[in-house]
Amino acid sequence: MSLPGTRILPSPPLASSAVVQALHNVVTPHISDNLGRHIGARGLTRYNRSGKLVGTALTVKTRPGDNLYIYKALTLLQPGHVLVVDGQADTTNAMIGELIKLYALQRGCVGFVIDGAIRDVASFEDVPCYARDVVHCGPYKTGPGEINVPVSIGGMIIEPGDLIVGDEDGLVAFPQALADDVLRAAARHAEFEEAVKAEIATGNPSQSWIEAPLKKFGLLENAL
Repeated sequence: MSLPGTRILPSPPLASSAVVQALHNVVTPHISDNLGRHIGARGLTRYNRSGKLVGTALTVKTRPGDNLYIYKALTLLQPGHVLVVDGQADTTNAMIGELIKLYALQRGCVGFVIDGAIRDVASFEDVPCYARDVVHCGPYKTGPGEINVPVSIGGMIIEPGDLIVGDEDGLVAFPQALADDVLRAAARHAEFEEAVKAEIATGNPSQSWIEAPLKKFGLLENAL
C-alpha cells in the first residue's frame, strides 16, 4: 500500500443523471442553509459569467505551484466529473489554464474547482470555474501529489465522489448518499421562501417570519 503523498486511488462511481438534473434546479443558499450554514467553500471566485456547476468530484491534492498530478488526473476524467484541485491555497503559480481546460472538456469534465490560481482567465468565461486567484506564471511539473483523496477547498472538505454544486452565490459539496435528503430539505426551504415572499407582498408591517425569531429571543414586544 502506498503511503500518503503519492497515492493514485480509483474514482468512486459518478452521480446519476437524475440527481445531477435535479440539483441544477437548486440554488446553493438552499443547500448550505440546510447543512448547518457553515458547510461550503470560502475565498474562491467564480470566473464563468453564467451557467451552473453540478457534477461528481475527482479530487487532486498537489504541492503549491505544481500540476504534474493534475496532468495524470486528466487521463482519469469521465463525463460528469468536476476537476477539484487542492493547491493549498497558494497563488504564486497557476495550476491550470486554457490548454488543460480544453482537454478536460473533451474528456467530459463539467467544471473546475481550484484552491489555487488559474491563468488564461478569459477562456473560462463559458465553463464553470472557481479559483482563488489569477496569475500569469505557469506551474512546475515535478510532483508530488495525490488523486482521489480527501481535499480541503476554501475550508470545505471534499471527498472523491462527492456532489459539487456551484452557482453565482458560491460552492457547496456533500456525499452522494445524502442527495435525496438534501433535495427534500432544499425543496422545503424553497417553499418556505415563496411563502415569505407572498407575505411580504401583502404589505402588512407585521410579518410572521420576522416576528418568530424576535419572539424566540424576547425581542418582539418593542418590534415594529
